[in-house]
Amino acid sequence: MAQLDNCPKCGRLFVKNQFRDVCEQCYKEEEKLFEKVHNFLRKRENRTATLAQVVAATEVDEALIIKWIKKGRLQLVQFPNLGYPCEKCGKLIREGRLCVECSQGLQKQLQQLEQEKQSNKQHRVTYYTKKDEN
Repeated sequence: MAQLDNCPKCGRLFVKNQFRDVCEQCYKEEEKLFEKVHNFLRKRENRTATLAQVVAATEVDEALIIKWIKKGRLQLVQFPNLGYPCEKCGKLIREGRLCVECSQGLQKQLQQLEQEKQSNKQHRVTYYTKKDEN
């Protein structure tokens, strides 16, 4: 469902929907920048460029390139050295939201919590008292 919102880039009022998170004018600017990045990466010698190299060569903001990667507009299959940062530690990854190490660490913590929960259930004792009716 569409909603009225202010553009996070320029502050203009626009109708926000699932396809666009900026106003029409900023969207057109982003599309021009996307074409610049895409044309740079399309060249054979630039396909192995890293994110830092793409930013330096095109002068496009890193966050914007990461946004396109996450949305799937830039396919990482075609560009082996591109990636985006893990949401926990910042290490460059190519899929998901967390790197393997952070994902394994979270799984380990969840297992420990589950084990603690199970051990607390085993140690739980219920005491009953007799009510004196005098």
